[in-house]
Amino acid sequence: MKFWFILILVFVAMRYVLPIVLRLVLAGFVRKQMRNGGFVVPPQSRPGPPPVPGEVRVDYVPPVAPEAEKPPGFKGGEYVDFEEVK
Repeated sequence: MKFWFILILVFVAMRYVLPIVLRLVLAGFVRKQMRNGGFVVPPQSRPGPPPVPGEVRVDYVPPVAPEAEKPPGFKGGEYVDFEEVK
């Protein structure tokens, strides 16, 4: 009987009391971080001119990697024959 009573008390504490305690603790932590400048919202960038119909605007173009130079007369790799595995 004592076991079931303790089990029910633990369940009630986990179900109803723990969320309230966690909410209070985390709210205090968040307020402290906001005061210390832990959360900074970056300024909004200025919007550019409105796009002209039919015009495409590209925000980022990745750099092009230089191609490896091939020796003159290179026509590709050599052919490697293989055996089919059954």
